[in-house]
Amino acid sequence: MAHIALYRAWRPQAFRDMVGQQHIVQTLQNAIREDRLSHAYLFSGPRGTGKTSAARLLAKAINCERGPAPEPCNECESCKRISAGTVMDVVEIDAASNRGVEEIRDIRDKVKYAPTEVRRKVYIIDEVHMLTTEAFNALLKTLEEPPGHVMFMLATTEPHRLPPTIVSRCQRFEFRRVSLEEQSERLAEICREEEIAAEPEALRYIARLSDGGMRDALSLLDQISSFTGGQVSLGDAVEATGGLPSEQFARLATAVREADAAAVLREVDEMMRAGKSADKCLEQLMHYFRDLLVARLAPQAASSSGRVADPAELREVAEGFSRERLFAIVDLLNRYQSEMKYAAHPQTMFEIALLRLCSAEDSQPGAEESARRSAPAGNANAASPADGDQLRHLQQQVAGLERKLEELRRGAAAAAPPAGGGGGGPSARGGGAGSGWARGASGAGSSGAAKASRVRLKLDAFLAAKGTPDALQVLGKWPQALQRVKEERVTVHAWLVDGEPVSFANDTVLVAFRNTIHRETTEKPANKQVIEGVLSSLLGRPVQLATLTQKEWQEALAEGAAVKSEAEELQLMPDDGGEPPRESLVEEAVRLFGEDLVIIKDD
Repeated sequence: MAHIALYRAWRPQAFRDMVGQQHIVQTLQNAIREDRLSHAYLFSGPRGTGKTSAARLLAKAINCERGPAPEPCNECESCKRISAGTVMDVVEIDAASNRGVEEIRDIRDKVKYAPTEVRRKVYIIDEVHMLTTEAFNALLKTLEEPPGHVMFMLATTEPHRLPPTIVSRCQRFEFRRVSLEEQSERLAEICREEEIAAEPEALRYIARLSDGGMRDALSLLDQISSFTGGQVSLGDAVEATGGLPSEQFARLATAVREADAAAVLREVDEMMRAGKSADKCLEQLMHYFRDLLVARLAPQAASSSGRVADPAELREVAEGFSRERLFAIVDLLNRYQSEMKYAAHPQTMFEIALLRLCSAEDSQPGAEESARRSAPAGNANAASPADGDQLRHLQQQVAGLERKLEELRRGAAAAAPPAGGGGGGPSARGGGAGSGWARGASGAGSSGAAKASRVRLKLDAFLAAKGTPDALQVLGKWPQALQRVKEERVTVHAWLVDGEPVSFANDTVLVAFRNTIHRETTEKPANKQVIEGVLSSLLGRPVQLATLTQKEWQEALAEGAAVKSEAEELQLMPDDGGEPPRESLVEEAVRLFGEDLVIIKDD
């Protein structure tokens, strides 16, 4: 027995048929009883929770021939025709396909005419957030001063995209997700009425997959009952919806816990042979480990939040994982899910994600931590193979710190006065040449010294990291980052394309801009957040953005090169036993023979 039109047959025909929205139903019914209806309503909430149905019911209730009544009778001519959609005075508009200003102007021109078939003219605008700015402006005037015979009902899943001027002129109702228990009871009632034999576990599975949307739950029940001929079992529900059995999730979790890569690959191969998509499998696996985490941290809440497995089974599997391990698994799967959107071979990414979970680096973190603590300090051989990546990372950090210390040492050496160039005694009176040499070493261009030193101190890390393998690897991904920013928000890409990445240090990408306006616009918090989000997703760790102009970067490079050259010159000067510099010879001659008798000639 197939039930092709099950959802349409069970579309709410009265307020009492709406599930999970009793607070909204009670408010609307009281407004009808007391004749205190508003001229405009805004129904917002997740998909499939009854927003458009509530608008249709309200239109029937106020235009019922036996009303206005808190419940439409569904027997009079008006109720029947409104349900069939044949009343010209009750207009339902899909704003996703009628989003222009011309359609709204047409409504504005027609609202002034009185209804011809029913008591009040009703306009139901679904997905109202899709209207253009010009269309919202055209609608605003009508909402400000509507005729008494007109009522507007706006429905949207994204109320934050509506202008505040529109929201403030409507009575707003927030529709909530339907709870698992309410959905299961409603589905059981429908199965009894439609003579569908359904297992309670199958109905709970359908309710979990619908994610709080009653419309999705009814559509899934319709699909599964048509697939099975009216016999709905849990196995049939999993098969018909393309899901994975909870036993397979449990086997996969066990293989990950035991770091059994061969078992993991066998499970993945079985999923692919069954025709599952890699991205969906990864999404469901992430939800499964999320449910394991909930079962581990809040066992009492697991019964109402589990999506793909029984709560008792979840608690049993969760006992084999530590909290930290589950947090790390969910975080890693989330990162790979983001990467999979742009992957040419999603199945390969799925396999790599699971093998990464099975690697020694990620398995049994508590045991590795205790082993690291018990290993002798400074014994490199005591580190396990899992510490290889971390050890290389620490070595790179140490090398970077050594470079920074060397730069600081050279800068201090260049700024220090030469030996014998100051102080009292005979050398003080003949300090002309000596003081000039000191000026060249530390005070040349003293008018911009403070500014140059500030820039150099801020950019020291970027100057030291310029050209390192880590920086080159990150900067090599800049074209990919630009493409993702363009897909995320094309206006931000238009400003960012003026910049050029020049270095990477301390998880920060430094970008030099040719134009100051482009740089300042990129630095705005909203734009910067988009860029940093793309960079973090691309590199797999939190990354920040730092900007400057190309002129400032070139000045910093030149200043760093000058400091390095002067430091090298100081290092090449002999300390003892070598030939003294020319300035030292001049000072010694002046000391021996007097300033009046010494004449300096260039060769």
